[in-house]
Amino acid sequence: MRALLSLLALCLAPAAYADGLFSMHSREDGRKWEAVGRLELAGKAFCTGALVAPDLVLTAAHCLYDVDTGEPVPVDEIQFLAGWRNGRAAAYRRVRRAIAHPDYDFTATDATARVRRDLALIELQLPIRNSAITAFETGPHPDRGAALSVVSYAHNRSEAPSLQGLCEVLDRQGTMLVLSCQVDFGSSGSPVFSMEDGTPRIVSVISAKAEAEGREVSLGTELGDALTLLREELSADPVRMSLIAGDRRDTGAKFIKP
Repeated sequence: MRALLSLLALCLAPAAYADGLFSMHSREDGRKWEAVGRLELAGKAFCTGALVAPDLVLTAAHCLYDVDTGEPVPVDEIQFLAGWRNGRAAAYRRVRRAIAHPDYDFTATDATARVRRDLALIELQLPIRNSAITAFETGPHPDRGAALSVVSYAHNRSEAPSLQGLCEVLDRQGTMLVLSCQVDFGSSGSPVFSMEDGTPRIVSVISAKAEAEGREVSLGTELGDALTLLREELSADPVRMSLIAGDRRDTGAKFIKP
């Protein structure tokens, strides 16, 4: 699988419904998943994100870059729509700060290397304190063969989140997971859940859609100690209001698309 893995997309943004996905159009269907939401990015694109604290959203690092210029998206042009469905959100929040993993390099020529650190943490201007919206716990890295679930948005299902209740880890390549989970454009940053003991815990974040041995797969970034590191990075600079995304290079790099 390692030799045959080819990356199809790093910026996931449009697609059709796929078999095995349950669309949670009603508030009742999505009650357990209200802490998953759409991230609106400068009116140009969207990703998926999930609350890991009342004021912190976990997503993919590449979502923080402008699809046209490759430059960081200004934080005042990012909005988190918790539990977005049918034109309404359970909560709307603007963004105070956003930080990509310090080892993430958007300009790296090796696309799979970018996937391995494709994590970001977004701090909201105000915490979401709503009894119906509970931030998710995180869990330990999943082993090969582990059963997982994904909640995501995508282009042709952009008005409600969809749940894939059963997929698995096909392979591990360092901190990159090769998953059987079905994702498409718009799914970047989607939380990947372990459901042990019936409690959803985020164990990975969707980074890309790929192909391995003629089969469509998804690529996820393992959390490991990355979330702790990102929290520390935010705490170390509590007054900075702009995007922190490692070394910025004026390369004109753009999102990789199929």
